Amino acid sequence: MRLTLLVPELIWPEPNDQLTLGKLSAPGFEWLASHATFARQPKIAFETALARLFDLDDAPFGALRLLGEADGTAARDGHWLCADPVHLRFHHERIILADAGAFDLDMDEARALVAALNTQFADVGVFYTATARRWYLRTNATVDEKFPPISKIAGRRLDSELSDKQGALTRWLNEVQMFLHGHPINERRQAAGKPAVNSLWLWGGGPLPTIAETKFAAAWSDNPLATGLAIAADIEAPPCPPDLSGLLADADPHTSQLVVLDSLLPPVLYENGEDWRNAWMALERDWFLPLRAELGRRVETVNIVAPTIYGQLNWTLHGKDRWKFWRQGRPPADLAKALAEEQAEKPAEGSPK
Repeated sequence: MRLTLLVPELIWPEPNDQLTLGKLSAPGFEWLASHATFARQPKIAFETALARLFDLDDAPFGALRLLGEADGTAARDGHWLCADPVHLRFHHERIILADAGAFDLDMDEARALVAALNTQFADVGVFYTATARRWYLRTNATVDEKFPPISKIAGRRLDSELSDKQGALTRWLNEVQMFLHGHPINERRQAAGKPAVNSLWLWGGGPLPTIAETKFAAAWSDNPLATGLAIAADIEAPPCPPDLSGLLADADPHTSQLVVLDSLLPPVLYENGEDWRNAWMALERDWFLPLRAELGRRVETVNIVAPTIYGQLNWTLHGKDRWKFWRQGRPPADLAKALAEEQAEKPAEGSPK
């Protein structure tokens, strides 16, 4: 089997955080990393890295993610945007964006807000609620403005990410924000001490693309964007297996398989070192240690693709690499420091030797 693992935020973004990185036991990952060929590429968002595995450079994330939802057939027609609910707040005279993963929002509230938006802005398009935190907008006209994916902007300063502050979409968002500010649901949320849904993040616009060919026979994931990409490419889109043994038991052993392991992404977005560490140890137990045992046996090639703050990190191993006994591994804490130092000295590609 040829296996590609997409693991966003594999390295914790704060290299000096010993509470998170200190004494992190990683014999499986350290062995894999030390025996692999390493390459570091420029930093890109998780969603962009995922789309590029399907050879899409300017992917319409809205239509693709909607296609991967439980009832996403509407994605096949029209021009779609992700229209995710967010909370904007001032912090040190800057506007910070929190996506709906950072606060509680139930489905009834989401549906009521979307219904109100559909009534108020019917001339713009039609909103659709897939889950409480994932909304979509089918626009009546083509929208060319580009906003970064939600994983790049969540928890970060907003104004630096708006490339066209005078664009039609940005101006329309100002109307949306004023409308949401006075909505009764937000008034009740604020009275209860909860963050208001006071804006949307509109990104990934475009019609559903045709993916003519892909190297993967299946994309295993619980992420709707990955599922949508698999459906668009006409390959299997099963849920993410619990561990490597589950994958090996169910996947065709003579094909290329993609597995999206995104459990480390939310803890980084919400700055939760304890959750990141727990998720990392689960990956070590369920994937990295078993891969060390299976490399050159049931797994011939492994590609680990990790979009991180340090850049996109790529480790590639072949069965013959298991015999490189002289290679010595390094703990994740040492790797994080080396990557940070290299990034400070030379932001371009390079390998921390």
